[in-house]
Amino acid sequence: MKKYKSFGHKLPSILSNPLFGRRKECGLIPIENDPSWQEWQKTYHSFYKNTQKKGIGNTVNNSGYKVFQKINLDGLNILEVGPGGLHHTKYWQGVPKHYILVDIDEKFLEISSSKLNKMNIKFERRLTTRKKKGALPAKDGEIDLIVSFYAIEHLNPLENHIKEMLRVLKPGGKIIGAIPAEGGFAWGLGRFLTSRRWVKKNTTVDYDKVICWEHPNFADHILNVMSLLTSKNKISFWPLKAPLIDFNLVIKFIFEK
Repeated sequence: MKKYKSFGHKLPSILSNPLFGRRKECGLIPIENDPSWQEWQKTYHSFYKNTQKKGIGNTVNNSGYKVFQKINLDGLNILEVGPGGLHHTKYWQGVPKHYILVDIDEKFLEISSSKLNKMNIKFERRLTTRKKKGALPAKDGEIDLIVSFYAIEHLNPLENHIKEMLRVLKPGGKIIGAIPAEGGFAWGLGRFLTSRRWVKKNTTVDYDKVICWEHPNFADHILNVMSLLTSKNKISFWPLKAPLIDFNLVIKFIFEK
């Protein structure tokens, strides 16, 4: 099994802290009564709209969604972890039989539900919380395809969530999606020059804390855990094709149970 590594987050703390947060100091679990975390909860949707759905952020996200072009969705039972605004439907090949939406954000569930309604696709929506540690609303082996775009980096503890995905996935079923190249130098620098500037300009949030709590998982750890727990995988990188986390922004994947 290929072992993935990145070195951006291993830089000296004077360099890594501004790029990836003060992880040793702040930890990886949100402090619910922390003022920065509370303000972040109120401003997150504005942040998402202004940094992820416009300009370079939109281009980066779309690069990951294109993994759908390799999957036929006809007749599948699908569960999506963290659907957000369901912005990937333009890349779908085929029509799912049933779609389960799982998110910790009610507003995102409303947006994605509305989109599936308009497409006349049968669906369920489930609001979850971080405290549920990844429990999914499905029976063992019930799901044909699990979808997750730019969400797995948020899941903590990671192994619990991945094992739960595999529990509900049928033998031969797939997990598809994309993650940011979190922990890689290019991703950290890109965030420093874009998202960090927006947060500093528009909020009083201590972004060095929020980075740690929002993205507890680095890309190398995600890829290594998922590769270990699944039988087959196809992993590709963007914008460079070379499998180097530090010099890419997005990592697309198809893992098979």
